[in-house]
Amino acid sequence: MCLGIPGQIVEITDESRMMALADVSGVKREVSVAPVLTGSIEELIGKWALIHVGFAMAIIDEEEAAATLEALHDLGEAQEALEAMAEGDKALAQGTEERA
Repeated sequence: MCLGIPGQIVEITDESRMMALADVSGVKREVSVAPVLTGSIEELIGKWALIHVGFAMAIIDEEEAAATLEALHDLGEAQEALEAMAEGDKALAQGTEERA
């Protein structure tokens, strides 16, 4: 499964290589904008993109970016809850084994 994380293009870092700086939830990383470049590279500044393994894969609007970030946050919380439940089950199993 591929997972794209929304990031906002904040700066062009190397026009000749089609590279830009994207802010992904407060973390800035350089990404290739070649897959989404349809006009002037400068037009991408301020736009939101789905970022996957260092590439801007699609331009999305701000509302879609916010909804995706919220869903990813919720998934993270769900994963943490599942891990906590698994740890609890493991602790219960160990306690049962020790009493036997």
